[in-house]
Amino acid sequence: MQQYLQQDIQFLPGVGPKRADLLRQELQINTFEDLLTYYPFRYVDRSRFYRISEITSDMPQIQIRGKIVGYAAVGKGRGKRLTADFTDGSGQIQLVWFKGAKWIPENYPVGKELVVFGKPTVYQRKLNVVHPELEDPGKKHVVSSKLQSVYSTTEKLKDRYLTSKAISKLMANLVKGLPARFEETMPAWLLQKLNLVNLDTAMRQIHFPDSSGQYKRAELRLKFEELFYIQLNILQNKTDRNRRFKGNVFETVGDSFNTFYRDHLPFELTGAQKKVMKEIRRDMGSGRQMNRLLQGDVGSGKTLVALMSMLIAIDNGFQACIMAPTEILAQQHFKSVSKFLHGMDIRVELLTGSVKKTVRKPIHEALLDGSLHILIGTHALIEDVVQFKNLGFVVIDEQHRFGVAQRARLWKKADVLPHVLVMTATPIPRTLAMTLYGDLDVSVIDELPPGRKPIITRHSFDSKRLMVFGFLKKQLAAGRQAYIVYPLIKESEFMDYKDLEDGYESICRAFPPPDYQVSVVHGKMKPEEKEISMQHFVAGRTHIMVATTVIEVGVDVPNASVMIIESAERFGLSQLHQLRGRVGRGTEQSHCILMSGYKLSQEGKLRLDTMVRTNDGFEIAEVDLKLRGPGNIEGTQQSGVPFNLKIAHLGRDGQILQLARDTAELIITEDPDLKLEKNFIFAKHVKKGNPNRIDWGIIS
Repeated sequence: MQQYLQQDIQFLPGVGPKRADLLRQELQINTFEDLLTYYPFRYVDRSRFYRISEITSDMPQIQIRGKIVGYAAVGKGRGKRLTADFTDGSGQIQLVWFKGAKWIPENYPVGKELVVFGKPTVYQRKLNVVHPELEDPGKKHVVSSKLQSVYSTTEKLKDRYLTSKAISKLMANLVKGLPARFEETMPAWLLQKLNLVNLDTAMRQIHFPDSSGQYKRAELRLKFEELFYIQLNILQNKTDRNRRFKGNVFETVGDSFNTFYRDHLPFELTGAQKKVMKEIRRDMGSGRQMNRLLQGDVGSGKTLVALMSMLIAIDNGFQACIMAPTEILAQQHFKSVSKFLHGMDIRVELLTGSVKKTVRKPIHEALLDGSLHILIGTHALIEDVVQFKNLGFVVIDEQHRFGVAQRARLWKKADVLPHVLVMTATPIPRTLAMTLYGDLDVSVIDELPPGRKPIITRHSFDSKRLMVFGFLKKQLAAGRQAYIVYPLIKESEFMDYKDLEDGYESICRAFPPPDYQVSVVHGKMKPEEKEISMQHFVAGRTHIMVATTVIEVGVDVPNASVMIIESAERFGLSQLHQLRGRVGRGTEQSHCILMSGYKLSQEGKLRLDTMVRTNDGFEIAEVDLKLRGPGNIEGTQQSGVPFNLKIAHLGRDGQILQLARDTAELIITEDPDLKLEKNFIFAKHVKKGNPNRIDWGIIS
């Protein structure tokens, strides 16, 4: 069986070298096994036949049986097409082909009985089906079923006649040639407990189901297995790491922490912050290395929690550091931490690529002699020359922007692995966190600090721009500032939406000096120009900041209370949410206005409606995951999702994932090394590197 499945796809009957090249390029199908795990995305019921007299143009797809009564070539040039009149005795419908016209009459002559399948439409008051599927009812598929699988394909494949139906025929050839049954990849006790079908049934029924009930059971079995082995792998690694890597025990909560808590805390901690602090303190005292992910929306008070955790490390005689992905973000952390600790005897320094050599030397010396307590910086922290006396606590901001190797270089700077707190302002849906960060413990700050008001968001069409500008003038007159964000810098002939250069000019006309001052910031500017422009806005010398999405991270202006996003339908959901988080930093009521044209796709409308309906970053992230899938979610794209899901979908299969996680947890708790006889099959299948891949190597 293994030899059969590892064969090159070109050797499958019906493929050959040319088709094999296309399948490789377009769908990454290289072997028989790749094709077998290329699953259908939906099914069409082919058990029902309609009469032509029953058909209307709003039906999704129809199947009819009858005869072609005549062909005709119609039109010229690009509009040239072949038409056929088709009847079943109850009425007549037209079949239309724009491609492949030559061979149709040869293969399907007038008067021959045929089955036609396709989507009915109306053209010039006539019912027609464009590019229908035609079948000879006398010939049967090698493997047939009432429910027909539909496979996603590409324009390039369709142009070479590799349609969903063609892929289905290749699949039939593959299944027909299977030399044996699939050997089971899960123990009988688990299949029985969860009422799952066996692997052989699942693999055959997923492509050629006998009924909708059968394909649902096959789908459940395959989705569960895919997610279960990922979770089993993650949890086994986590358990193994907890046993192998000891952590420093921080028993003391001393002067630094208590003085800060008593005299320097800017406001009472929220319930969510207190809960997270308890979780972190429990980890620090456990004797194992802490690995915790701290999630919270922009402005939820993550930095304060990180600082209090670092103070506990300092009270226990250790140093701490914060590593941020950009200079702007590192500077922002430095400013806020220095402000929090003002008047306390704790030394904090900033180390980034632009810090001069003369400043670096004393920082390096203070790190080595232990007089420097907290170091904040960028990638500069992982340079070999940076050596700590006693590093005990590491905070990583927006971890997805750092590679694994970079993070590992930071760990090596400590004798005992430091406790690690990973912070992210990108809300990660529960299902994605469970999988991407399944080896970390997860904490969530889901409350805003006291005094913060939820941002009011509304959607406005371009035609209401004068009203929006009127509202903005009132806000500016009250002493507020505003951001206006554009998706593009220069006009593109392919894009019809507002670009920043045009926008800047029209804003300057609508808000003329000397009453109003406007800054501009975009990605093509030199860093120093950008910095000057931002500083004018931060200092309040300019009223409006016209920008592209570069303001997503690193700008904190409490006085900015209005955010206008142009062509908002062009932005992803998580990006819109990140942008909105730039306002609402102060105590004044903030507003976010999403501008768009009237032409909106269904997806664009759903994104804007979601933004208007909720400020909850996690709810927004869940919708985003359903729309885009895991590989594109803000924050995971850079690193790439470390597994390739063939059939499960993290946005839609949350319940199956939870079942997989719970099942894996029970097994690992009872048998961490998978040594028990009943778990022998799991030990064989847990894969390092790509845990979800079924190990066809042990199949008979």
